[in-house]
Amino acid sequence: MDTRHPARVNTVASTAWPDERHPNALTAPPVARGSMTPRPWLGFWNSIGVALIGTLHRWLPPRQARQHHPAEPLAPWQQAARGRRAVLGLITLVSVLLSAGLFLRTQPQSSHAWLEAAHMALFVLLSTWIVTGFATALMGFWVHLRGDRHSLRAADVKDVPLPDDGRTAIIMPICNEDVDTVFAGLRATCESLMATGKGRHFDVFVLSDSYQPGTAEAEREAWERLRGVLAAQGTPVEVYYRLRQRRTHRKAGNVADFCRRWGRNYRYMVVLDADSVMSGRCLVSLVQLMEAHPDAGIIQTATQAIGHATLHARAQQFAARVTGRLFTLGMQFWQLGESHYWGHNAIIRIEPFMRHCALAPIRGRGGLAGSIMSHDFVEAALMRRAGYKVWLVSDLQGSYEQQPPDLISELQRDRRWCQGNLQNARLMAEPGIHRVHRFMFGVGAMSYLSAPLWLLFMALGTTMLVLDSASGTDWHASLAERASLWAWTLSLLFLPRVLGVIAVFLRREQRAFGGGLNLARSALAESVMALLLAPIRMVAHSLFVVVALTGLRLEWKSPPREAAGVAWRDAVAHYAPVMLGTAAVASTLAMTMPSALPWAYPVLLPLLLAAPLTVGMASVALGRQMRAQGWLLIPEESWSPAVLRRAWKYA
Repeated sequence: MDTRHPARVNTVASTAWPDERHPNALTAPPVARGSMTPRPWLGFWNSIGVALIGTLHRWLPPRQARQHHPAEPLAPWQQAARGRRAVLGLITLVSVLLSAGLFLRTQPQSSHAWLEAAHMALFVLLSTWIVTGFATALMGFWVHLRGDRHSLRAADVKDVPLPDDGRTAIIMPICNEDVDTVFAGLRATCESLMATGKGRHFDVFVLSDSYQPGTAEAEREAWERLRGVLAAQGTPVEVYYRLRQRRTHRKAGNVADFCRRWGRNYRYMVVLDADSVMSGRCLVSLVQLMEAHPDAGIIQTATQAIGHATLHARAQQFAARVTGRLFTLGMQFWQLGESHYWGHNAIIRIEPFMRHCALAPIRGRGGLAGSIMSHDFVEAALMRRAGYKVWLVSDLQGSYEQQPPDLISELQRDRRWCQGNLQNARLMAEPGIHRVHRFMFGVGAMSYLSAPLWLLFMALGTTMLVLDSASGTDWHASLAERASLWAWTLSLLFLPRVLGVIAVFLRREQRAFGGGLNLARSALAESVMALLLAPIRMVAHSLFVVVALTGLRLEWKSPPREAAGVAWRDAVAHYAPVMLGTAAVASTLAMTMPSALPWAYPVLLPLLLAAPLTVGMASVALGRQMRAQGWLLIPEESWSPAVLRRAWKYA
């Protein structure tokens, strides 16, 4: 009998646990209570006021001589980060100035000065957004080819021993998820961990918030089967299951409850999502990195998207592996020890997390108040405020997640992310938050605010064109000037994709993508699909922003899906308002200003075809057919790691 793990004891007859009558008494270890008390937020305007008072205090002459303490010398990575951020800012500034100059030269002399000024301001703001992403991808391209001596690398800690006095908890918060998928991935992860020979250093917790009828019972049965399988294999990895009775504050609340109950028993915790799969080697490397860097509070892995066979999911997987990798490496390059946390597939030092990362609700009313939804960015900022580093480690292999199988599922996810990121913007001015994380709060908000700003930009341009055409104003720019503006803008948008493909060739990795020809045609196909879906995402994100800012209630629930993807009736019902509104706009343009209609086709046509595009790209059969023909291949499809093969086999 295993006496180290109480849950393997016959708890029906045991009276050793103080909470044995609790519903989780048969599934969870004894409770070791700890404190995790949130610190109230000052609020945006109060924080601004505190900052102004502090600034004035430094400027006013002191009543008595102040003691001047020499500033602590910067670490090498901090010095490097300062220089890299300066380069990022310089590239952005020069590129925005060039874009603004080209734009100004191509615009007509409008008789509506205020509209012209607003149009120009929006262009500068949106150009800054585009250029920042471009510069980040450019830095990622550099790192991909040359490496980064200041970043954390798993290869440097292979010989670091795992602590016997500091265990690691692997926690998986779930809520009404597909039970077979969850426990298949968890079984594969546990078996991979056992194969490393380090399984005795880890415990696994499935933390359920499920409330749908029958789901909790299915989870319990799957948990019992998993424990039986692992026990038969002789694995030392213990798997616990808890069904939370008070479901407060969503996932963040579930993680906080775990910390309060059992956090004192562990030094680290690895947070997984319901669709996460991680190799044992990756998990062990995370603990080794933490042991080698005691000032690290969070270490985030660069997850690889894999799992679904639909055309939509496979396109997203390909984009994430080719282009997204550059953005990940670029963020690692200029963030270094002040990176951000994505909420899953990461390791956290529990003691400072419990002391500093408890999340108080945001005071007020409306959609941007209440419990924090996008908790991961905030927890990273609080960990850094407490003096601990937050790192993104890109050379770790074996960290996987799934992409949404279709566009409707993706938008449902984005609905929640949009509200959470806009909510986080209210915390930008909180005292002690480092500038990088303030910037990341702004980037998170801008990733969704950019959609309605683009719509407003196009609306202003169309309005000025209509008004000025009525008054006889004509374009003064030459065809070459207009072409140069288009070429420059398209270069900023598509060059990251081109650089991603070039990086694959330069590193001679094209065989893993099905060969050079398959890689090139796959990149072209993914770009076309991204262009077609961009207007749909723009309109959806604009609606999400309006809902979040106004506090209106709107549910974008995924409709019931058939085995082959999204049903036609569900897609038509979902997009009917968008398609009808687009048809009305197109008819109005055709009657009032037919010359402007061709310029609007790239936006209007995808919106009119939203339903068939969603249905077609949600097809599993089409996705599998294209995979068989070598389209959109990623390395994990060319050669699947053992942990993924097991997860797919058990599902």
